[in-house]
Amino acid sequence: MAASELLLITGPTAAGKSGVGLWLAERLGAEIVSVDSMKVYRGMDIGTAKPTREARARVPHHMIDVADPTEEYNVARYVSETNAAIADIWRRGRRPLLVGGTPLYIRALLSGLFTGPGADPQLRARLWERVRREGPAVLHEELQRVDPETAARLHPNDARRIVRALEVFVASGRPISALQQQFKGEYRQPCRILALRRTPADLRARIERRVEAMFARGWVEEVRGLLAHGGLGPTAGQAAGYREIVLHLQGALSLPETISRVKQTTWRIARKQMAWLRHLPGVEWCEAAPDDAAETIGQRLYNTWLACHN
Repeated sequence: MAASELLLITGPTAAGKSGVGLWLAERLGAEIVSVDSMKVYRGMDIGTAKPTREARARVPHHMIDVADPTEEYNVARYVSETNAAIADIWRRGRRPLLVGGTPLYIRALLSGLFTGPGADPQLRARLWERVRREGPAVLHEELQRVDPETAARLHPNDARRIVRALEVFVASGRPISALQQQFKGEYRQPCRILALRRTPADLRARIERRVEAMFARGWVEEVRGLLAHGGLGPTAGQAAGYREIVLHLQGALSLPETISRVKQTTWRIARKQMAWLRHLPGVEWCEAAPDDAAETIGQRLYNTWLACHN
C-alpha cells in the first residue's frame, strides 16, 4: 500500500466489519479509524457495537468517544478530525485502516464535503418549530414532493436531515440531491475499498442475533442512564435502536415490541447501505459465508491485498 493510499473495510451493519478490521489491522501494523456516525458518542456503547476494551488494547482505535451525546456532531467536524488522525498515523509510521459503513461519512471523507447554501438560522428555526408542532413525518411528506430522491433515503423520523434538505431547497431553489451530484467517485486520495457482502438471509439472521444480544447486555439500562445524564441530542437521538428504546422507557412500547422494531429498523438500514455500496465506484466485494470466522475473511482480504502489492 502506497504511503498515501487508504484502505477501507466497509459493508452493511452486522456484516462483521469490526472483527475483520481488527484482524487485518494486526497483520498490517495499522491503526483503526472508525467511519461510523454514532460511535463518536461517549456512553453509547452497546447500541453502536463499539469495539471492546480488549480490541482497543490490541489495536489503537480513532474517532470513537470524541463527543458527548448531547452535542450536535456533524460531518464537517468528523472529516476535519479524521483527516488529522490519519495524518498523525502516517507521521508515526503506521497505517490508517478505515472501518465502518456510514455512507455520508465515507463519501465526505473520500470525496470532500457537500457545498450547499449556508445555514439560515431563521429558516431553520421555523422548520424546527414545525417539527415540534406537526411532527417530522409531515415535513418528510413535503420533502417527497420537492426532492423525492432525498426523501426516499431518509427515515420519516430523521428530523435533522429532513430539516437540512428542506432548508437547502428553500434557500437555493434546487433539491439537495441535485447539488450532491458533485460526488462522482473521484476520490481526493487513492483508496482501496473492500466491502463485505452476505446473503440477505444470513445478514438478517446476524442482525436479529446481534440485536437480541445487545438487549441482553443491558441496552435499555444504557439508554436509561443516558437520559438521566443530559439525554440525547438531535443527532445522537437518531441512532438506530435508541429512538425505539426511549419510546419504551416512556411507556409507548412494550419490550418485545421494542426489540421487534429495532430489528426491523436495523434491517432497513442494512438494505440501504447495500444499495448505496452497489453504486460506490471502485468497490471490491468479499463474499462472506455464514460459517466464516473473522480471521477467515480477514485472511482472504489480506491475500487480495498482498497480490496487488507484491
